[in-house]
Amino acid sequence: MDKQFDPRAIETKWYECWEAGGHFAPRADRKDTPSYAIMIPPPNVTGSLHMGHAFQDTVMDALTRYQRMRGCRTLWQPGTDHAGIATQMVVERQLAAEGSSRHELGREAFVDRVWQWKAESGGHITRQLRRMGASVDWSRERFTMDEGLSTAVREVFVRLFDEGLIYRGKRLVNWDPVLHTAISDLEVISEEENGHFWHFRYPLADGSGTLSVATTRPETMLGDTAVAVHPDDERYQHLIGKTVRLPLVNRDIPIVADTYVDPELGSGCVKITPAHDFNDYALGERHDLPKINIFNEDATLNDAVPTAYRGLERFEARKRVVADLDALGLLERVDDHKLMVPRGDRSGSVIEPYLTDQWFVRAAPLADPAIKAVEDGRIRFVPGNWDKTYFEWMKNIEDWCISRQLWWGHRIPAWYDDAGNVYVGRSEAEVRERHADRLATDTPLTQDEDVLDTWFSSALWPFSTLGWPGNTEALEHFYPTSVLVTGFDIIFFWVARMIMMGLKFMDDVPFAEVYVHGLVRDADGQKMSKSKGNVLDPIDLIDGIDLESLVAKRTSGLMQPHLRDRIEKTTRRHFPDGIPAYGTDALRFTFASLASQGRDIRFDLGRVEGYRNFCNKLWNAARFVLMNTEGADTGLDTDAAIELSWADRWIASRLQRTEADVIRHIEAYRFDLAAQALYEFVWHHYCDWYLELIKPVLQGDHATAAEQRGTRRTLVRVLETTLRLLHPIMPFITEEIWQRIAPLAGREGDTLMRQPFPVPDPDRIDAEAETEIEWLQTVILGLRQIRGEMDIAPRKPLPVLTQGAETGDRERLDRHWPALTFLAGVESIAHLGPDDDAPDAATALAGRMKLLVPMAGLIDKDAELARLDKRLAQLDKEQASVRGKLDNPNFVDKAPADVVDKTRGRLSEIDAALAELRSQRERVAAL
Repeated sequence: MDKQFDPRAIETKWYECWEAGGHFAPRADRKDTPSYAIMIPPPNVTGSLHMGHAFQDTVMDALTRYQRMRGCRTLWQPGTDHAGIATQMVVERQLAAEGSSRHELGREAFVDRVWQWKAESGGHITRQLRRMGASVDWSRERFTMDEGLSTAVREVFVRLFDEGLIYRGKRLVNWDPVLHTAISDLEVISEEENGHFWHFRYPLADGSGTLSVATTRPETMLGDTAVAVHPDDERYQHLIGKTVRLPLVNRDIPIVADTYVDPELGSGCVKITPAHDFNDYALGERHDLPKINIFNEDATLNDAVPTAYRGLERFEARKRVVADLDALGLLERVDDHKLMVPRGDRSGSVIEPYLTDQWFVRAAPLADPAIKAVEDGRIRFVPGNWDKTYFEWMKNIEDWCISRQLWWGHRIPAWYDDAGNVYVGRSEAEVRERHADRLATDTPLTQDEDVLDTWFSSALWPFSTLGWPGNTEALEHFYPTSVLVTGFDIIFFWVARMIMMGLKFMDDVPFAEVYVHGLVRDADGQKMSKSKGNVLDPIDLIDGIDLESLVAKRTSGLMQPHLRDRIEKTTRRHFPDGIPAYGTDALRFTFASLASQGRDIRFDLGRVEGYRNFCNKLWNAARFVLMNTEGADTGLDTDAAIELSWADRWIASRLQRTEADVIRHIEAYRFDLAAQALYEFVWHHYCDWYLELIKPVLQGDHATAAEQRGTRRTLVRVLETTLRLLHPIMPFITEEIWQRIAPLAGREGDTLMRQPFPVPDPDRIDAEAETEIEWLQTVILGLRQIRGEMDIAPRKPLPVLTQGAETGDRERLDRHWPALTFLAGVESIAHLGPDDDAPDAATALAGRMKLLVPMAGLIDKDAELARLDKRLAQLDKEQASVRGKLDNPNFVDKAPADVVDKTRGRLSEIDAALAELRSQRERVAAL
């Protein structure tokens, strides 16, 4: 093995080997074994891997590799989503750069162009998944627009329509005025922005006064159809049922009473615009109010408003309306106001609630069975509190708008005749056949121009990817799937809809469990965003990136110069040397260590660095094992005598406990605890203790051949088993090492990923050996503590005295003499009687036994006191300086919060160091 662990030298090699060998596919020879299936949440075909993807893909791959090694017939189903809006925008930008547009190409040619883009550039994220080590079955890769899934989409649409569960109607939707399409709530980003509250007076129609109303969107008043007050508001009860004269429009609108109105907010009077506000729409339905749409598709004002405002862009119209009302003396005041502004995540445009004809799914009839499936335990959320979120949404579910005004996507299978009658079918030929009694053979039909929301096809993902509506072997074996791994933000948009569709069309739940993970945030708990300059690219963490490339990457596409400058300065400050190559295994182990059952995940690069060191530790341990076992007897000959040392028995016992812990934690989706158990065993038990304890056996001349054989066998077998334990989380380094270790441990096979996952053997728990080695560790650590506190040179031999040593202690000291000399540098051990005077010595306890190290000849007392005094003076001076900063209000109030926090942390470190040094000085002075 190379002296240094270099992940770049092994990762691509092993992934290509696994994929070429077909090791990711379900085993054809295991059809009689339990199945285990996970569906990848299909990433957008336009996308690239982000930290959220990398986190959940680590979890899914760890589960898949674990279950595969446990003997299940395992499928991790891959695929991508066609991402209607995002993909269409990508290709439209390309056309614009060429001086063309989709309208110049026409629909058919444009769709062909999108398919061309997909073939050439649409596989970026799947290549990145390979870099993460994702063991998905690429031979089954699906795309939501491929023929099989398109067939499933049409089938579901037609069946739901035939049952009256899909309909077309005019309702309020989120409308993107730039893209000219309805969008889902998930595609709307609402952020706080500075705005205003405009207060207007609406004259009562009878001339008896005015009502004051307030709005953040003055232009919408042109579409008002009522003013609402609370029915119990005594100020306005006498006005309920009367009318006001809508200014600028001169239309009389009623004053209605509704409990939606908060009488404590503003004047207690609310203008109602049912066609341009979701709450107003609901109120308008209750009071049978007209709905007046004042916007065109691009959010300019249409012919429903007075002539003076027609054709104006909405924000220009806002200025004109305010100015005109002010000129009429009807502008009462304007207040500054912070408000949540909804913007399209793709276009950045302010979203308008817009009344338009769309296709909808009646959700309530589908939701009832889906609610029951969670209530009766057929589906379990992990953590369990997420079922409350699920129930809250499902029990108040609204009809689902499934149509989008795009060209890229599943075109709605509905056709219209010249009279506007609609006919639904899987194809035009089927429509004509199904409706032959209503359609003449020469009646021209036009297919609906709209496409389906991408969430519609994604809702079918668990069964459409397995070949539905056909009756396939994959459906038989892998539906329902075992677990869904997903973020909490799409419980409504994807999880709930998959449950509804699975129950409707498969008569069974789509998965047994839903593991809900949180949002990956930066180390300070802030959401990662490009505008904050705190986005991390997982591929950069794997392969590394130099500073200039990182700066260019983080500032690209940012239009505001001040934002570019700020992000560049932040990047250069935090990453002066760029980002080193940590490798996939270190990143995956970091994600696993963070995968507790909480909502948010704070990602700290320091942890990745720590787990890269963990990889190095494992690598170096493997090199040590190979150097001491290759070409030597590792106990494969079962007839040869084997003698196990206390250390051999101890590490084998600790391994059984670790195996049980890892299995228990993975089964409970506590990857953080599984990672902790693995780290503790590898770093502390195996590397720090076992490898050191056995060096006297392997390298000394006092051990017998049977003892050395037993130690070598334990060395390779424990390491080989540990590699199998680690493999689901750290696949690359474990495979590379396993290929070298497996033959020495008597293991055969092409790849580690097809080896059985370790199963603990309770009979191998050795309490006696654990007690023995824990005693030895206590003695060694006590002596090391004395050496460190007294600043005794590492190689200086220690004369040791004991006080209160019982017979068992003395026997153990004799039994472990080689380890004590090798690991603690013990020169001699003498036992004091109960009446013997103890010399001046540093002491430590090992149970009831006191360990004493006489200081005479080991340290220069005066020199040591001088050294300690010098260090104390330095820290006293630094303490005064740091405390002075924190006592200065200008620093605490004006410095960045992270700087203040770091300063407080430094003061705590200094205080602790001073306390320790003073204690040490007292001990030295007492000698």
